Amino acid sequence: MTVPAESSDAASGREGDGDRHERRRAAPNRRLPDFFIVGHPKCGTTALHEMLRQHPQIHMPLKEPRFFSLELRSRFRRLGPGTLPLTLDRYLALFDGARPEQRLGEASPQYLRSQLAAAEIARTCPDARIIAILREPASFLRSFHLQALHNLNETEPDFAKALALEPARREGRKLPLLAQSPQALLYSDHVRYAEQLRRLHDAFPAEQVLVLIYDDFRRENDATVRRVLRFLDVDDSVAIEPVQTSQLPLVRSPSLYRLTRSLALVRSKATRRSAVTRARPRRLFAGPRRAGALAWRRVLFAPQQPPDERFMAELRSRLKPDVVAISEYLGRDLVGEWGYDDV
Repeated sequence: MTVPAESSDAASGREGDGDRHERRRAAPNRRLPDFFIVGHPKCGTTALHEMLRQHPQIHMPLKEPRFFSLELRSRFRRLGPGTLPLTLDRYLALFDGARPEQRLGEASPQYLRSQLAAAEIARTCPDARIIAILREPASFLRSFHLQALHNLNETEPDFAKALALEPARREGRKLPLLAQSPQALLYSDHVRYAEQLRRLHDAFPAEQVLVLIYDDFRRENDATVRRVLRFLDVDDSVAIEPVQTSQLPLVRSPSLYRLTRSLALVRSKATRRSAVTRARPRRLFAGPRRAGALAWRRVLFAPQQPPDERFMAELRSRLKPDVVAISEYLGRDLVGEWGYDDV
């Protein structure tokens, strides 16, 4: 898709994160994305992004530009990734390296949860194809909580206690002082799957939306990726290497980890590098004194522990209405597949 000469920036004219941005027009020779991976996080979006990037007919630049999830952008712009585009023209510039025959795509897992993204994408890219991935809600939230700790968005290391804080946080209380995205800590909002898909289907025809189940992606990875390639109208016979994302370790001490990340952030800012996206754990420990770095890593991290099965059963009982709703919406027995028929 190419931007028409008279196209205006529907998104960049909005105010967000305390910044004001003048309305801008996108350069008429710039192309719009052909498809979006809209989420959820911790559901295979990173692996799918990396696998699709291997295809010669697909061009996917920076992961998670988050341009259309206006209300979910960081509330601390100065602490956030400096490369995120704030105008349509800068957003489309991300795709400038594509060849004419390639399909353009991007992956921002926040779009599925966003109240605004579906309509904003449809307004700007009405012909785009949309890919969503859903995961069994309880295991998804447990994994997401761990990711939130690593991202410094969450400060409560106990999963059950973090979920119990949601009512207070919904009222603006007991939020981590430096949480960049406090909305993400409203955990139950992440698993309103039927509601989220309705927003997509209200904005796009059904044939432009592909809903995948995480279990299928894991169990039948190659077949699922081929299905995605056919959905995108590219050659589905191209060899694609599978991608395995690493499991995050457990954060032993959130306060010590925040201090370590803060020091890395200052160091990154000093060298004009992206502070949040590049100060990942593996980079915190790079250096000549590898033995000392590994010892420090053991202080900060521990292997993931098995989940508290009693609490997980209680959580599934609470989430069952959402699973029933998405099962009915998709016409697929996810209640049975995800083990919710006995809770």
